[in-house]
Amino acid sequence: MARRRSGVAALYDKVVNFNVESLFARHRGPGTPRTVFFNHNLPDSYFDPKGKPKKEHVYPTNQVISSKYTIITFLPRNLLEQFRRIANIFFAFIAILQFFPEFSTISPGLVVIPILIVLSITAIKDGYEDVKRHQSDRHVNHSQARILAGGDWVNPNMNGQKSRTFVRGIIPRQRPKRKDVEAGAETKQDPDIEYDRADSMEESEHHMFGHADENSRPHWHKTMWEDIRIVDNEPIPADILICATSEEENVAFVETKNLDGETNLKSRNACPALTDFHTAADCVSKLNTFSVECDRPDTNMYKFNATVTRNGAKSPVDVQTVLLRGTVLRNTDWVIGVVLFTGVDTKIVLNSGGTPSKRSRVERQINPQVLANLALLAIMAVVCGIADSKIEATQYPEGAPWLYGDDLSNDNPQINGLITWAFALITFQNIVPISLYISIEFVKTCQALFIYFDYDIFYAKKNQPTIARSYNLSDDLGQIEYIFSDKTGTLTQNSMVFRECSIAGAVYHGDPEDDDVKKTTGSGTEIVRETSNDSSYASTSTRGDDPAVPSTADATVVKLSNGVLKHFSDERLSQDLTRAVEAEPDSENAAQARSLNGFFSVLALCHSVLTAVDPATGAIEYKAQSPDEAALVQAAADVGFIFRGRNKEILLLQTPFSREVERYELLDILEFTSARKRMSVIVKKLDEQDERLFLLTKGADNVIFERLKTGGDDLKRATEGHLEDFANAGLRTLTLAYKVIQEDEYEAWSERYHEASTALDDREGKIEAVCDEMERELRLLGATAIEDRLQDGVPETIADLKLAGIKIWVATGDKLETAIAIGRSTNLIAEESNIIVVRGNDRPVQQQMIQAVEEFFPDSGILDEHGLVTSASKSPSPESASAFPMRRVSMGVRDIVGDDNGNRPGGFVLVIDGAALDHALTDDDHKALLLRLATQCEGVICCRVSPLQKALVVKMVKDGLGVMTLAIGDGANDVSMIQAADVGIGISGEEGLQAVNSSDYAIAQFRFLKKLLLVHGHWSYARNGTMIVNFFYKNIVCIGVLWWFQIYCGWSSSYVFEYTYLLFWNSFWTIAPVLGIGLFDRIVDADVLMAFPELYRYGRERTWFSMRLFLIYMLDGVIQSVPLFFIITYTYFSTTTRTDGYSVALYEYSTTMVFATVVAVSLFNGLNTNVWTAWVFFAVFIGIIILWLFTVVYNAISPGLTVTNVYGNNHYLFTSAYFWLSQPLVIAIALLPRYLYRAWQLGYAPGDLEILRYIRKTQPDLDMTTLRSESMRSKPYASSRLRPSSRASRTSIACSSVDNLSLDLRRTQDPRCASRTDMSTGIRSVHRGFDFATEEGGVAMRRMQTNLSERRQSSRNLPALQQSASTRKRSLRLFTSLRRKKSPTFKKDD
Repeated sequence: MARRRSGVAALYDKVVNFNVESLFARHRGPGTPRTVFFNHNLPDSYFDPKGKPKKEHVYPTNQVISSKYTIITFLPRNLLEQFRRIANIFFAFIAILQFFPEFSTISPGLVVIPILIVLSITAIKDGYEDVKRHQSDRHVNHSQARILAGGDWVNPNMNGQKSRTFVRGIIPRQRPKRKDVEAGAETKQDPDIEYDRADSMEESEHHMFGHADENSRPHWHKTMWEDIRIVDNEPIPADILICATSEEENVAFVETKNLDGETNLKSRNACPALTDFHTAADCVSKLNTFSVECDRPDTNMYKFNATVTRNGAKSPVDVQTVLLRGTVLRNTDWVIGVVLFTGVDTKIVLNSGGTPSKRSRVERQINPQVLANLALLAIMAVVCGIADSKIEATQYPEGAPWLYGDDLSNDNPQINGLITWAFALITFQNIVPISLYISIEFVKTCQALFIYFDYDIFYAKKNQPTIARSYNLSDDLGQIEYIFSDKTGTLTQNSMVFRECSIAGAVYHGDPEDDDVKKTTGSGTEIVRETSNDSSYASTSTRGDDPAVPSTADATVVKLSNGVLKHFSDERLSQDLTRAVEAEPDSENAAQARSLNGFFSVLALCHSVLTAVDPATGAIEYKAQSPDEAALVQAAADVGFIFRGRNKEILLLQTPFSREVERYELLDILEFTSARKRMSVIVKKLDEQDERLFLLTKGADNVIFERLKTGGDDLKRATEGHLEDFANAGLRTLTLAYKVIQEDEYEAWSERYHEASTALDDREGKIEAVCDEMERELRLLGATAIEDRLQDGVPETIADLKLAGIKIWVATGDKLETAIAIGRSTNLIAEESNIIVVRGNDRPVQQQMIQAVEEFFPDSGILDEHGLVTSASKSPSPESASAFPMRRVSMGVRDIVGDDNGNRPGGFVLVIDGAALDHALTDDDHKALLLRLATQCEGVICCRVSPLQKALVVKMVKDGLGVMTLAIGDGANDVSMIQAADVGIGISGEEGLQAVNSSDYAIAQFRFLKKLLLVHGHWSYARNGTMIVNFFYKNIVCIGVLWWFQIYCGWSSSYVFEYTYLLFWNSFWTIAPVLGIGLFDRIVDADVLMAFPELYRYGRERTWFSMRLFLIYMLDGVIQSVPLFFIITYTYFSTTTRTDGYSVALYEYSTTMVFATVVAVSLFNGLNTNVWTAWVFFAVFIGIIILWLFTVVYNAISPGLTVTNVYGNNHYLFTSAYFWLSQPLVIAIALLPRYLYRAWQLGYAPGDLEILRYIRKTQPDLDMTTLRSESMRSKPYASSRLRPSSRASRTSIACSSVDNLSLDLRRTQDPRCASRTDMSTGIRSVHRGFDFATEEGGVAMRRMQTNLSERRQSSRNLPALQQSASTRKRSLRLFTSLRRKKSPTFKKDD
């Protein structure tokens, strides 16, 4: 029996979770390993006996399709989607039933028309939405790329036919024919042809486009993606293997934020076996043949296994030699590559699911209500059938004349009872309104247009409105409980501003200015930031090949780097630098001069930035792997410390303290890693008077502070305080330090470093230990504060969404420090928030989560729920109990953490990385524990997560909690998350259209999300929910009147109304008021909803639509049908209204019922409308007016024109006193209960909405924002918890004057920051905003380390450098040369 129940339950789950898209999705199954051949014929084993390639060796095209339908699949798929609605199945059944003569009411053809209209209109809407997806797909698939062509080049590999996205499947697919390399290919004239620059010069061509008669030469042909040489700033269209690049040592720099969300550039290198493929001619040469054996396609973004075979030699291929689809080439002229995987086989597409068929929660909730009505209909039909059968069986023996011959096989009480049951289904079919769904579709379409035409969410800068790509989800926007957001491009602009710095205990805030106002020069001309998409001038040296372009040593202008928004300037700093340059070595300004010189020298030298000269402007531009590193070097240049590039290992620096360009020899780079949290360089100053060695370091404050030499407590304390201010303002901080190295010390250390770098066992650990030896006894210089510029309005939007009760989770591919820094700057992490960090490392993730629960939520009962890991938590192993004890760590000379770590009033924020998620999501118990832990926190930040993990996190919350989820992103790595959420929103930013193509709504700015949810979403949900319950109500009133009539007609399922009135009930009489609610009702005005985000709770709590509300309205309708039927019935039948004494006819008094019922229903709908505008008045009364006009005309139609049952009824109807007197009475009685309830609610139990509506009515000119401010003034703590979020507020924090000190709310509360607890190590500390983005272990850094190592090895036998006695006596405080002539004035070009 248990097995039977299990089977039924499984069947039910299968029906409930049925997905239409699963029937039409192409289940390709796991891909097969492949071999890509280049200049080589395919083996004969790849072909069948007929010479056609085998299916497994035909690869997909590079076409990617996000649309749902084709011409072939549109009709069946759309019909299946529509017949998921139970009401549609019922209407189809009723229409079919009326084709039988026994049940026919009117022409069967006319009966089918309503259901066909409903299905057709919905299909047209769905088709229009999908046409837009096809257009977006076409835009992406028709993007341009360069492919190899000419020179008898033939690609022997087989690709399938492209899908015709809207007629896919009409033309049968044909497998491609065999192509032999020797056969050659005819190249037609094509204007989109590019030749290699060397070839063009040989032919005396001064441009890159060849003539038509030269098309047979090897060249690059521009073609569409869906059909590869890539140039700078172009996205990669497929997964390709790098053959060669334009840079030294064949290194390419790429931006991968579309894949993993990381904003820093990454370096990739060419496959060593293919680095001689520099031109098209090299590629087409028949001498250059090779093959690439690839593993099967998979979703792992960080693994790629392949092997290149060339001339019998094999070379490995890994992810470092591959460019994945979605990455963007940066700072690299061009890359030549071999395509390995295309289209649906690329990793980014494999991480994205198919386009889902989403249904709103309201639509899903309608089905149970329709089922309840169908159950009621079935009961009513059964009662009619049984009652009719019993009456016939009783009265036939009594000789009732209307039952004559009622004993035949096809005419007897039993058969007639069955027929009456079926006919009752037709009579009462309006209990499920067929026009409901079409009305919902119409209203939602209009709501999408309201969103489209809302200028408040229109981005004028790009002329881009907010677009609803899925019209049927508008009410879901009003019920969102969880938001999952990407970081880069969604919350941030990935653009940096050097805001402030602390040098030798003095803080420089930068000159205050409005960034949104363009600065003008003295002549009044605008200074415009110059940018160039031509990166061909990227260089790593100080010399350029083009004599017309100045070298970096000669350039006199520095332009803003890519990703840096503005120059740094500070008047006080400029004055201090001027005094420092003029200071004597023994003067009182000498110490400050050394600090300023050292601080900016560290910024200008400790980095991996490359320099370039823009050929158009002759200005230096810095090319950095991350915008924050560019901002640091740019800031140094802005104050006069200009990094002029590197010539091999020689670094060139121009400073205000020296007329000549200073030269430093780069000896070692101690590179940045997430574990080290610092970067150091060892340089030697090449100066006859000064040849000292320096260690220059930048990193996290806690790492630097614990490595400082003793003493200088005042400087440490001051810098520590400045770091707190920077972090609380949401800025990203770095701490700078240095030390002078003795030559003998360096020689000994260098020997140990060389041994560690060549060790075979535990190389990383030994290198870290040796580096740690050198990075000790540092001298503190100061700290920097960089703003990762947020999208406009992001902090305010997130703060308001949190006030609305929406929980916000951030899912990003960035590293942990960056994610936390963005969390703070966006108000996701408040000043008082306690951060819980869970990492995937040697300590089991489950133990970390258990300890977090025990430490911070001991009374939550999480560990005891369902026996979840109770045994593990109550009896931990001795190893786990002692290996990671919780401990506090002092970040500097004083402990500011306090004893209440983890107990701050700001709540908790969970930060978890991708490695930990891998473990947590693979086990149901771990997943449940993670979910319960996360729900105890205010917010969750998932860092280092893959696109697939983003989707899994969304599904975990959506399925585990049954909540309404929204995902928002702007890149291809967000597609799977957007598709997994109930509502997906794509931001049409700079990362392409992949997210927008897969989204339900497309917006231009994150800040638009506030009005989209709080206003349009809330309005749509309230309107749609109220409209639907009123729709059910108006139909149950009609059905109730019909039902009570059955008492007087022998339960024969007869109509009390003339059938025409019933036919037009949902079409003309009562449709307008409910549409008026759906289109024009407003619970409160938009400015009220924006000013009071807390009102959104009505949507989250599902106030406007629920089964309870449905039952209340149904009961209200049944109650109202009683006076409408019985009072009028007994009025007319008590004494005849006719003057001739005859009894009234059926349609004479039933028409009065029609009028009374329509008026009562219309006024009831109006009573449920919150705002009576002209449109609402029109909607309420138009049905009544149409009813009057129709009745007058219909009753007057002569039998000579057509036969009706009501001809002449006007004579009796409108002359009757009962008609005029009974209607006001019964309408008032019917509406009285609802009216009294609304009056009591407004007078004695008003809610927030009623109060605000009353305020708006009585004080229409009152600014709701002002009212909000006054209400918040009574809650000072609540308002103080919001961190400063705008540039103006940050400026106020930055000001150190007494006048502005009072504006800093943080200072008036608690000078200490909240805690950060790393559950993987047990370390509890204070977070002071440290963040630094750079590639770890990248190809470019490895090449630099290799060069340094080779140079070091070659000089190992050289004698050690001698140090003069005078040099040894020099001060070890910092660089000398304080009194030198000032260098020429350096210009800054915006």
